[in-house]
Amino acid sequence: MPVFAANLTMMFNEWSFLDRFDAAADAGFSAVEYLFPYGEKSEAIADRLTRNGLTQALFNLPPGDWQAGERGMAALALRFDDLAASIAKGLDYAQAVGAKRLHLMAGLADPNDPVAQKAYHRSVVYAAEKLSECGIALLLEPINPRNMPGYFLNNVDRAADFIQGLGLSNVKLQFDIYHCQIIHGDVATRLRQLIPMTGHVQIASVPSRHEPDGEELNYPYLFNLLDELDYQGFVGCEYIPSGHTLDGLGWFKPFARR
Repeated sequence: MPVFAANLTMMFNEWSFLDRFDAAADAGFSAVEYLFPYGEKSEAIADRLTRNGLTQALFNLPPGDWQAGERGMAALALRFDDLAASIAKGLDYAQAVGAKRLHLMAGLADPNDPVAQKAYHRSVVYAAEKLSECGIALLLEPINPRNMPGYFLNNVDRAADFIQGLGLSNVKLQFDIYHCQIIHGDVATRLRQLIPMTGHVQIASVPSRHEPDGEELNYPYLFNLLDELDYQGFVGCEYIPSGHTLDGLGWFKPFARR
């Protein structure tokens, strides 16, 4: 049975950030993820995780200046020093909260630009080495161009080929089913093909990115498929609730921690 991680950036926004940990645990989640923890002290996050018996499934390494529109630095040749500093900061948080997976955002760049390709390769190899020293997996996530125009890593198949070509044991695919459906479709076939290199799965309805209980994807089938494929990682609930978070958790009741 999949182990679901509540995404505290998108879900439980009726509470302040730290109180979302309590709310997620009360709702039956055993794990959490979020985009960025850096607005809070790592000790405060670790305390909320411990008191609620929650596992930190995933978060993102610092992406640069998010408010100014940056969406990662890995493919930006002139930002390598900033990227190196961001990895050190992310690792400090990961070790404080016990995270074993970190997502490296690629940034806004032309995926066919050789300079961006070389920069991305250098950044990923560097990040993988630093994370490996701490026993942490590095995750790479293709993001659809509708939600994030201009994002460098915007194709699941290309990401999979890149990871396979690296041959680094701690570099894994972050398989976001929502993004895959928008980019390619044919989600089930890609799950069957790519589950061996997948380190994290995320879900949301398509096209609205709400709860995974309607619209064009059959999530009960996909959850059963993950069991069939013996997927042992977390499934991150990276969706925007259509109303109050608790009112939309009917789909989750069969999976809730008791």
